[in-house]
This record gives sequence, C-alpha cells and structure tokens, in this order.
Amino acid sequence: MPATADAKRYAAKVARRLRREYPDAACSLDHRSPLELLVATILSAQCTDQRVNLVTAKLFRKYRTVADYVRTPPAELERDIQSTGFFRNKAKNIRGCCNTLLERYDGEVPQEIDTLVKMPGVGRKTANVVLGAAFGIASGIVVDTHVGRISRRLGLSAEKNPEKIEADLMERFPRKQWIVLSHQMIRHGRRYCIARKPQCDDCPLRDICPRIGVEN
Repeated sequence: MPATADAKRYAAKVARRLRREYPDAACSLDHRSPLELLVATILSAQCTDQRVNLVTAKLFRKYRTVADYVRTPPAELERDIQSTGFFRNKAKNIRGCCNTLLERYDGEVPQEIDTLVKMPGVGRKTANVVLGAAFGIASGIVVDTHVGRISRRLGLSAEKNPEKIEADLMERFPRKQWIVLSHQMIRHGRRYCIARKPQCDDCPLRDICPRIGVEN
C-alpha cells in the first residue's frame, strides 16, 4: 500500500534526526573491493561486524581473488572463518558464489540485484549491502535486526518480514536516502534503540517516537 503524505512527512522528520545524529554513518564491515564486501556480508550472518572484521583482517590477506576461494580446500576455508559461526555453510556459500563469479562474470561482482540474489547465500539484505556500499547503487534498503526493530518501534512498518519492512521503508523514504538510512538506523540501534533495554530517555528521537512494543 502506498505511503500517505503524513507517513512521508513523519519519515522525513525521522531522516532529519538520524542525519543530524549520525552524519558520517557508513558500512561497518571493512573491505577494499566488492568481492571483499560480498564475503564479509556473508560472514556477518548471525555474527557481529566486529568479529567479522577481526577474521577478514587475516582472511583478505590470504584470499585476494575469487580463484583463491575456489581452489582452496573447503576444510581449510572453514578453519579460516570458524569463529564467525555456521562456518561450514558460510564456506560453502562463499565458494559457491566465487565459483559462479569465476564461471559467469569473469571474476567480477555483478551490479544487478536480480543477479546477486540468485547466488548461494545471497539474499536481498546481502545484495543491498554490496550494491549500496561497494557501488553506490540504491537497489533497496538493508533490513537487518536493528533496522527491523527500529522500524516497528518508530511506526514506520508493522511488518516482521524483512522484505515487507523494506517495501514499507522504500515507500516512505526517497531513493537518495536509502543507502545511508540503513547505516544510520544500525548505528542508532547499537547506541540507543537497543533490543532489550532501549535508552529512550536519552534518544534523539524520543519526542517523535511512539515507542511501539517498548515496555515501560
């Protein structure tokens, strides 16, 4: 359902507050190339960005091309990423992605979301991260646990499914804000809008937030 004019005005107010509070918000996964960001984002599933950055600091010195991931024995890659959790499945997805890149795209990461989401372990969230942070392409809005939680508490979406939340946000915010918005909301979720004990009294959005689902 298209967002109403009131919903868009409220979203604009939220965007202004977030921009003022987090003017330098950016992707927190360390990377120097689209490939590195793709790998880091796959590793970030059920793992903190801080842990991923610790692992990739060594990983990216060892694996520099898609061919490096493909020709390395699975067990060796699993050991290299073990501390990120779910390492067997992540290693399988990384190798699968890299094999696809090598065979179909000359080792380069595609810049189309419809292509990326067909790769092993890549959903809309991962594709949006890569396209936004590596290429500056606003293909959608990254919806992780922080963005989903904050969207519901702010009344920007009543949905629980990430893709439905993303659709609501895309209706309310202009495309030019899509990339930075997710980074700002993630920062906000880590600093103030914490899952279990949100810091509502100190929150820069406290006077406009309906605090939906927040227990007093």
